[in-house]
Amino acid sequence: MTSHSFLAHNPATVWPVPEQFRSIYSHAAELRSAGRVLFISGQFGVRPDGSLAEGFETQCEQAMNNVEALLAAAEMNCGNTVKLTYCVTRPADFPSLGRIRRERWPSEAAPSVTALAVAGLARPEYLIEIEAVAAAQS
Repeated sequence: MTSHSFLAHNPATVWPVPEQFRSIYSHAAELRSAGRVLFISGQFGVRPDGSLAEGFETQCEQAMNNVEALLAAAEMNCGNTVKLTYCVTRPADFPSLGRIRRERWPSEAAPSVTALAVAGLARPEYLIEIEAVAAAQS
């Protein structure tokens, strides 16, 4: 299974991606071959036992664990991710999100990314939600 079944696009005709984000963000990701596509619903920092992790960083790590578990269930990994959407309830947490992403999910062909500051999520105690789309060759 290839981890890069897509091509990242960051042309000079669009604003340049800052160096510290190049391993975790692309303006566009193009699927070039027929294959499988996995759409992952928004994941929160909820552990497999149903408990909620405490604090932003711990919730973020758990939400990433959940995304990774769903990728694995489809015989994929983080390298198959072509689109990520992050919803964060506190804009002050964006620097932590960027740091955690660089540590856990860097990639030479980074996925396209949307990061939103939102007024709230499904429950008031949720601090982050991560939605993903992944692709792999059949």
